[in-house]
Amino acid sequence: MGRIIAITNQKGGVGKTTTAINLGAALAEANQKVLIVDFDPQGNATSGFGIERDEIEHTIYGALTGNCTMDEAILEDVNDHLDMVPADMNLAATDQEFVDVDGKNEILYKLLTPYREKYDYILIDCPPSLGTLTVNALTAANSVIIPIQCEYYALEGLNQVLNTIRIVQEGLNPDLVMEGIVFTMYDGRNKLSQQVVETVKNNFNGNIYETLIPRNVRLAEAPSHGMPITQYESSSSGAESYRLLAAEVMSKGDAIYG
Repeated sequence: MGRIIAITNQKGGVGKTTTAINLGAALAEANQKVLIVDFDPQGNATSGFGIERDEIEHTIYGALTGNCTMDEAILEDVNDHLDMVPADMNLAATDQEFVDVDGKNEILYKLLTPYREKYDYILIDCPPSLGTLTVNALTAANSVIIPIQCEYYALEGLNQVLNTIRIVQEGLNPDLVMEGIVFTMYDGRNKLSQQVVETVKNNFNGNIYETLIPRNVRLAEAPSHGMPITQYESSSSGAESYRLLAAEVMSKGDAIYG
C-alpha cells in the first residue's frame, strides 16, 4: 500500500514545490512508482516538468469538481516511473465554490485513496496558504513533510503549519503523521543558516531530516528548463541532496509505518 505525503508550508518561497518535484524524481529514480499531485493554483510543479499548462485538457480541478475522472487527469510517464496530475488557476476558486459542499474537506481523500494500490508514493504539492485545498491535502495524506528555508522567519512559518496540522488531526484525520522537517536553501558558510538549523532542532520535538538541501544555482535553474534536478544536472550537489533525502524518506517510512 502506497503512502500519500503532503508537502506543505503556509509560508511561500521555502522550496516546497522544488522539494515536491525533486523528491518525487529522486524516488522515481530509486525505482519507486510516484504520482505528484500539483495542488497549487500557480501550477509551478506542472511547469517544472515541462508541461505547458495551456495545452492541458484535464487537471486536478476537473477531478475535484467531477468534470473529469482521476484517470483522465493523470499524465503518465512525465518522467521514468513518475506520473503527474497537473493544476491550473481554476484551483483558486475552490474556497468559494466548495463553501456549501457537504464533505468538502474529504474530496481529495476519496479521489486519491484508490490509487494507493498503484503508486508507492503520492506527493501532494500544497499551496502556501490555509484554505480548502490545504485542508483537503492534509485530510488525504498519511503524513506531512515541511520544507523550511534557512532564514530569519523560519520558526514563524513552522508554528503556523504545525498548528494547521494539529487542527486537521483533531477534526478530520487523526492518523496523520508528522513525517519530518527538511531544511532548504542551506548555505554552510552562512552563520544564519547554521543558527536556523540549531534553533529548530532545539525547539521542535519531532523528526528532522539529516539531509540539508543546499542553495544551488543548478537547482534554481532546473524548473525553467522543465526538468527535475536529477535530470537537468545529475551530478550537482542539489541532485545528490535530493537522492539522499529520498533515501531518508524511504527508510523513515519503514520506521513510521512498519
